[in-house]
Amino acid sequence: MIDSIQRFFSEMMADGGGTDQAAPTLELATAALLFEVARADYHLDDSEVALLRELLQRRFDLEDEDLDDLMRLAREEADSAVDHYQFVSLVKEHFDYDQRCELVRMMWSLSLADGEQHHLEEHRIRRLAELLHVGHSDFIRAKLQVQEGTAD
Repeated sequence: MIDSIQRFFSEMMADGGGTDQAAPTLELATAALLFEVARADYHLDDSEVALLRELLQRRFDLEDEDLDDLMRLAREEADSAVDHYQFVSLVKEHFDYDQRCELVRMMWSLSLADGEQHHLEEHRIRRLAELLHVGHSDFIRAKLQVQEGTAD
């Protein structure tokens, strides 16, 4: 732990305080939030990874190589992010309310992809929906649509 903290500060000093670090793209912010939901139960199932890939392909219409890069970067960002502020704020800035609701539906799809409704994934979705300013009724509606198979 101490080593990682020291490494962090060393990198910050080498980068001139970290102010030159590139901001995440909207695609990366979306992918990182979705990846965060998929791994919330501490188990990343192959079905979740496959669905995440499919959802990102549908949403952003990326080439396979770009999609591979996005998936890799999203995993790295989700693993290293201290909080979700940069991702959430970017999504709130560029997605309208309906698009944010669609993102919550995508989160529910990922959560239920492995056939289990895990309380940690639900908690993560609930928290992200609140941060994205998605109303509770739309949070529940998205969950029910996915459970009933009417989210498409």
